[in-house]
Amino acid sequence: MIRFEPTVRGLLLTAGAVGLAWVVLKLAPVALVLVAALMLVGTLNPAVEALERRGLRRGYGIALVFSLVLAASAGVLAITIPSLIAQVASLVEQEPALRARLADWLSRSRLTESLAVSLRDVHYVALAKASANAALGYSSRFVETVAYLLSAVFLALYAMIDRDFLRGGLFALVPRTHHMRLSRVLLELETIVGGYIRGQALTSLAMAVFTGALLTACGVQNALALAVLAGVADVLPYVGVFLSVGPAVVAALPRGAVVVVLVLVLMLVYEEFESRFLVPRIYGKALKLPSSVVLFALLTGGTLLGITGALLALPAAAAAGMLLRELRVELPGEDVNDEAVRQGDALAEAEYERRVDGVPAEQAAAIAVAMSTDRQLETDAHGDDEHAAAGQPKA
Repeated sequence: MIRFEPTVRGLLLTAGAVGLAWVVLKLAPVALVLVAALMLVGTLNPAVEALERRGLRRGYGIALVFSLVLAASAGVLAITIPSLIAQVASLVEQEPALRARLADWLSRSRLTESLAVSLRDVHYVALAKASANAALGYSSRFVETVAYLLSAVFLALYAMIDRDFLRGGLFALVPRTHHMRLSRVLLELETIVGGYIRGQALTSLAMAVFTGALLTACGVQNALALAVLAGVADVLPYVGVFLSVGPAVVAALPRGAVVVVLVLVLMLVYEEFESRFLVPRIYGKALKLPSSVVLFALLTGGTLLGITGALLALPAAAAAGMLLRELRVELPGEDVNDEAVRQGDALAEAEYERRVDGVPAEQAAAIAVAMSTDRQLETDAHGDDEHAAAGQPKA
């Protein structure tokens, strides 16, 4: 017999673990908002700093960058939303004729004759009720998602405005012996986020250009709006293929069956080309990840957390690799002689300690970031010289 005798300490630890898990689950949306805000900061901050280097005050630079982003977002919505509404209205008007045509085509075969009967006997009342219930559920989720997105945008805005204060608070919590390492990690994270967003922008632009060219060549109306929609939908893993291919195919219905099949086949072929060829190479180059790791990270993130996990998989994988490099972690199977790198770290930390003696945390943080930036530029320049000497392009 196995006797189980719980102790008071064990019960308290179990209750604490359950309570912590409950709090983490409840705060998961807040954590996602924070991650989204940090990604926005990492994406927009380089542009703000570039304007600062040109002599523009940081506040004006933040206002200019955010205004341009909002104007671009509003322009995309203005192009796509009216056209999509017109497409839906046109589809509703043409639905009886399209349904009758499809039913006639299905009735020609005994295998699909039952489907033709079902199409002719569609009950619009039941379909309307089901659609209304589904629309109500999705509308509440849509409002919630928009609220979270707006929260992330404002949180990113306040974080960029209060950069020095927040960075100083973070550095005040970390011992000064680790400030240089922390500054390197923050710079690398900003580089990773920027690379991820640039990679996503390239794949979305490629999708938009391909969709626009295809629909224009096939004579489909509102090709520009549908192309912009396909580019925006390309951001979403798994669901994006339906949101990009579906409207394009529906818009091609008035052009006939041949055009519909052509648009469907070519869009699916391009989706496969993008996922198997473009994504691994573009993201791998931007995030310094092998193509196999890119695919594995997307599959793992999507399996664990769905769309959210797939969106965060690549920057998370790149950040994990960066932390292993910057923290000088030696893996069990590695035997790397990085004594020169460690000596460089020690010299940089000694120089930093000399410069920040008696300096407040905010100024110390600025000095650490400036020193890490200079060292990163020197390392990149040294790498360029080595590749040039070897006659090889920089990776």
